[in-house]
Amino acid sequence: MKIAVPADGSNLEKAVSLSFGRAPYYLIFDNTTKQSELLDNEAAASQGGAGIKAAQFLVDQRVKAAIVPRCGKNAAEVLQAAGIELYQCQPGSVQHNLDALAGGELSLLEEIHPGLHRHGGR
Repeated sequence: MKIAVPADGSNLEKAVSLSFGRAPYYLIFDNTTKQSELLDNEAAASQGGAGIKAAQFLVDQRVKAAIVPRCGKNAAEVLQAAGIELYQCQPGSVQHNLDALAGGELSLLEEIHPGLHRHGGR
C-alpha cells in the first residue's frame, strides 16, 4: 500500500508539514516494498486550489492512505472519493508517523475544516 505524507524536508527524519496543500514535498512510502519516493508538490505555488490540486496529485500517484495534520473539505472530498484513507498525524517526523501507522497508533482524521483559502500565501 502506498502512503503519502506531506513533508517539510527531503528525508524521513524531517517533520510532517503543517499544511496539506502547500507542503513543499510529499513522501510516498510503499509499505509492501519498503521503498520511499520524495516528490515536489507543484500545487504549493498555486494561486488558489492548492489542496484540490495536491489531492489529485496523490490520487494520480495511486496512494491508498495519507497521514496529515489537517485537511480542507474540498481536498478531503477528492481524496475520499478515490478511496484514500486520511489519518491524523502525531507531532514528529515523517518516519515517526509511518511507524505509528504501522503500529496501529494513528486514528482516522475526523475533523475536516472548510479550508484556509489563503490563495498563494503560507
